[in-house]
Amino acid sequence: MKPESIGLGLPAQTLGEHLRTRGMTRRSLLQYAACTASLMGLSPREAAAMAQGLEKATRQSVIWLSFQECTGCTESLTRSFSPSLEDLIFDFISLDYHHTLQAVSGEAAEAARHAAMKTHAGKYIVVVDGSVPLGEGGIYSVIAGMTNAAMLAETVEHAAAVIAVGTCAAYGGLPEARPNPTGAVPIAQLVKGKPVVNIPGCPPMPQAMAGTLTHFLSFGKLPELDALGRPKAFFGETIHDRCYRRPYYNRGQFAKGFDDEGARRGWCLYELGCKGPVTYNACASLKWNGGTSFPIQSGHGCIGCSEPRFWDRGGIYQPLPAPTKKRGRVIGIAAAGGTVLGAGAAVIARQRAGQTGSTEPTQE
Repeated sequence: MKPESIGLGLPAQTLGEHLRTRGMTRRSLLQYAACTASLMGLSPREAAAMAQGLEKATRQSVIWLSFQECTGCTESLTRSFSPSLEDLIFDFISLDYHHTLQAVSGEAAEAARHAAMKTHAGKYIVVVDGSVPLGEGGIYSVIAGMTNAAMLAETVEHAAAVIAVGTCAAYGGLPEARPNPTGAVPIAQLVKGKPVVNIPGCPPMPQAMAGTLTHFLSFGKLPELDALGRPKAFFGETIHDRCYRRPYYNRGQFAKGFDDEGARRGWCLYELGCKGPVTYNACASLKWNGGTSFPIQSGHGCIGCSEPRFWDRGGIYQPLPAPTKKRGRVIGIAAAGGTVLGAGAAVIARQRAGQTGSTEPTQE
């Protein structure tokens, strides 16, 4: 088998034609587009445009790089249910390189990566999970004889866009936490001249990953991003905005311990360190494992894992500023604090990018 054919298999037919050969009707495609568009806050007209774009597109070549990470981001992707992981890989995209999911290894795996880069130059998407260690010349993480930094630079050179999934890739995450012994940095600090989308979370939500890929495949551009490079559709509101325990907060009913009467009644976990008011993510509305639950519903406060440097901001169970009778004002102060921290992180990211000659995340 020639290296150029390893790991590829992109059909010459359009995605619509390919889906029909697998038994997916146009109605099913419209339903999927409507569901995805709804998740991303798009109008019915845009949902129809998404379906039309999907039908005319070809399967998207995706190269997935895994650096300093725990495989939790891939585990999250495998929990994707609309579309499922199987549908996503076999119908919507061509996952041409992925350490955990690919069948080949060694030289054959690297041949697949290079073949995808050559065949789809300027069109493929690079998904990265994990931070990149720069300390000691990058020796803390090496793949196929290459440092993470070298493999990233080589792979993104001819990419159409880069998606940093998980907090480690988006912000540096746990590896970058003080004292950061490996010199870990986020992906956006190293990527030059390419649009970068951050999908943070420890792990990130599968809907956010699948939705971002679908948007790019449908419209040929990235979704609208916030100041931290996150898709606004999934990171436009705080956990607190959508939390079903919000009424208890408004009434001043707070659990004092994880096993007290208030906790058993489902009262607000604010005083137990919940970071929902300053954390932007869609956990409370989309939930996890097919919409089954999310951490707060399971009885544990939000730890703020989709925000920059959440490991270094103090104890997970350390409460935010104590609520008062003017609870709306307290939430406003907390949210403003989160906004300021986020804006500060964005400024730092831009300064770092300037120091390394890279560009900040952009979108069309």
